[in-house]
Amino acid sequence: MSKIILASASPRRGELLNRLGFDFTIVPSKIDEDMFQGLAPAEMVEKLAANKARKVASLVEDTVVIAADTVVVLDDEVLGKPVDEKEACAMLNSLQGEKHAVYTGIALYRTDDDKLLLDHDRTDVYMSSMTEQEILSYVKTGEPMDKAGSYGIQGLGGIFVERIDGSYFTVMGLPVHKLALMLKEFDITVI
Repeated sequence: MSKIILASASPRRGELLNRLGFDFTIVPSKIDEDMFQGLAPAEMVEKLAANKARKVASLVEDTVVIAADTVVVLDDEVLGKPVDEKEACAMLNSLQGEKHAVYTGIALYRTDDDKLLLDHDRTDVYMSSMTEQEILSYVKTGEPMDKAGSYGIQGLGGIFVERIDGSYFTVMGLPVHKLALMLKEFDITVI
């Protein structure tokens, strides 16, 4: 079996691959994410994931590279990771009491034959109302600072999520149901 590389520094994606029982190596990919601004969210996350996978694949051999990218979309505006606490507070304030969409793109790249598989998933998230103090207290924990939309559903941010329509794992950053199907195309099974 080919080696598996996760082209992401996201602890959440690593945790999910661990839960699936995979032995893998982490090789974060640094790409210019601004070059895909203006695309539709589904296309954006697929292209970002594909570029991350290709970048890491260019460094290795006999490997399957898994890459993903997640964005939060509110009223057609893409919310990435906040640059500072002020922006995190502003994002959370705009999300509170509203429904937004989370898109996660996933790319698998097999270096042996340059085969690339792409897909994405969308989940709608309904946030509860938050007070200004709750937002500030949450931002002060530091949790929002490396997350699209400034919250983590799997952490403290989960207390603000009333419900979701779709996959929890898509919001977490790796739609494992799609990943399992894609891995089968490379003759890699989860169970």
